[in-house]
Parts: sequence; C-alpha cells; structure tokens
Amino acid sequence: MDECPRDCEGIVKPLYWDVAARALADGDRVLGRLIDAHPGIHLVRRGDPFTTLARAIVGQQISVKAAQSIWDRLVVATGGAGVPVAIDPVRVGRVRMSTLRRVGLSERKASYLRDLARHFRSGTLDSRDWPALADEALIERLVDVKGIGRWTAEMFLIFHELRPDIFPVGDIGLQKAVALHYHAGNRMPPAELRAFGERWAPYRSVATWYLWRSLDPIPVEY
Repeated sequence: MDECPRDCEGIVKPLYWDVAARALADGDRVLGRLIDAHPGIHLVRRGDPFTTLARAIVGQQISVKAAQSIWDRLVVATGGAGVPVAIDPVRVGRVRMSTLRRVGLSERKASYLRDLARHFRSGTLDSRDWPALADEALIERLVDVKGIGRWTAEMFLIFHELRPDIFPVGDIGLQKAVALHYHAGNRMPPAELRAFGERWAPYRSVATWYLWRSLDPIPVEY
C-alpha cells in the first residue's frame, strides 16, 4: 500500500493524517481547536534520506541564511543535481576535506558529513531496511553517525520518515507549546512531559506538529 498518497493538489500526505487529526480532536479539546485553526496543511516529505540528513548537519547552530549559502556551495562542489537538489554520498565521500572547508564547513561539520557519507556507502544506513525497524531502533542507527543527536534523529523520523508516534520531549518548541496550552505557562521536566504526551499515542507526531503550529503557523521544511 502507498504510505503517502497524493491529494488533489499533488502534495504528498501521510496516509494516517486525517484519521489521526480526527482522533486527536475528538479526544482533546485544546488540540481540536488547534487542528481546526490550521486546515488543509500537513506533514510533507521532502528530499532523499542522505540529502535531508546532510542538510541537517550543515544547518546546525548557524542561521538559515548562512546554512543555505554553505549548502549551495556544497552542492556545486559535489556535483549535486535534481529538483529538489540532492547530493550523493559516494561523491561526498570522495571530496577532499580541504574542499569541504572551502565551501564554509567547519572542520567538525566536514568530518560529520564524511561520516554520514561513510554510513550510507557501507550500507550501515540503508533506507530499504528502515520500514522494518521500530522507531527507537532507527534512532539508534542514526545517532551512530557523528553529529546526529537524538533531536536530529527524531526530526528526521517525523519530517522524512513520517513516523506517526514520535514525541521529541527535548524540543524547545514542543516544551513551550505544552506549557502554554496545558500547564499555565510552566514547562514540564522531560520525564513529566513524556508521561503527559502518552494521551496522544499513537499519533504523537501529529499532536506535536499541531502544537508547533500554535507557535509558528508556517511549517518548517526539513
């Protein structure tokens, strides 16, 4: 079965999305208001796995503008192509460190990018294996890459793999939104937040996405 059928506008929507939104709205009045306030939008997968993770590494701890500038130079240096533009782990693995540094990457990020490429080239990260993996098993494989921590892995599972039940308790936006709507503005400790989020299983990714929209109505693209 196609996991992500296309709607009438040609935008890929997760198969579970409408069912999840209805279930969350029926079970939680606050989420129901947020869902009603943001009709017609949903998670959208963009890019291939390697390119998506590479962009996440490039963009760490720098502005969006700076990250885009470095990314554009990296694409040229590695012969990236396509729409949207994709880069190839084999080509990235062949590029010299000095070239990666010249496009604007720090030495640490350049090494992270090469390690990511090595994981894909060796098959340690193979997207064909991922559908059979539970969420935590896939996160464990991703964080084995230098420069990919749990938050980055969770964002990848939400935005690229479209996993329906990820709840990133370390995410500041999620912490703020839950505090704002449910806890009188006071943030919960991670363990308490994790327990609180159980009410939204098995659609915690969807609940998180609408809680993010309450802070920023424009979806982030990964």
